[in-house]
Amino acid sequence: MSRKIFIAGNWKMNTTVDDAVALAKGVVESVGPQDDVDVAVCPPYTNLSAVADAVMGSNVKLGAQDVHWEEKGAFTGKISCAMLKAVGVTYVIIGHSEQRQYFHETDETVNKKVKAALGSGLLPIVCVGETLDERKSGSMEKVVETQVRGAFADISPDDALKCTVAYEPVWAIGTGETATPEQANDAHAFIRKILSDIYSDDAAQAIRIQYGGSMKPANAKELLAQSDVDGGLIGGAALKADLFEGIVKPQ
Repeated sequence: MSRKIFIAGNWKMNTTVDDAVALAKGVVESVGPQDDVDVAVCPPYTNLSAVADAVMGSNVKLGAQDVHWEEKGAFTGKISCAMLKAVGVTYVIIGHSEQRQYFHETDETVNKKVKAALGSGLLPIVCVGETLDERKSGSMEKVVETQVRGAFADISPDDALKCTVAYEPVWAIGTGETATPEQANDAHAFIRKILSDIYSDDAAQAIRIQYGGSMKPANAKELLAQSDVDGGLIGGAALKADLFEGIVKPQ
């Protein structure tokens, strides 16, 4: 089955409003006119509205970096699905390794967020992946399977098809280390096998799985050529329009 490549830029805690608008306009100018690859940018909450205006009318979609599962209430510092929808958000990253590591994200809260996002019409990018210690100890498959099954618990097949999975080898995020194309593809194939077990082979073949570990112009073409790698969730290289373009349009 042919799956359209999906490249999403996770800007993390970077850019002021002015920085974000300039970067978004640069992305639109460099990659917006094409439609061979799905493209999204995910700025900080404070920049979502301004970036929505900057990408309006282009093929670049807007994503958020997280969301809370409750509709509203006494949850200081949190953002609801309705708030994201109101400013034009299409995608939302859920379960990023930094949320898991620093902010007490669990498989249960990931599942709650996925359900809330789907219920509001947002498209989840569900992050899973192992640490270096987990990989070295041989528990990568157990860790990733637990995360995938936790994220998709009680999610219908139809809703699962609206999700993207992002495989993040945590040891390759912001370290300059990158899984080899073969390592990445093996991990993606394993995730697809789990999805097939949860749903069906047809569903598993339809769900896109991004690679989220230090993809950059120098390695994008080889990674994206792998049979089960359907795109990238890009960190550092998403903060410069020319580098991001080099991933969307690898040479």
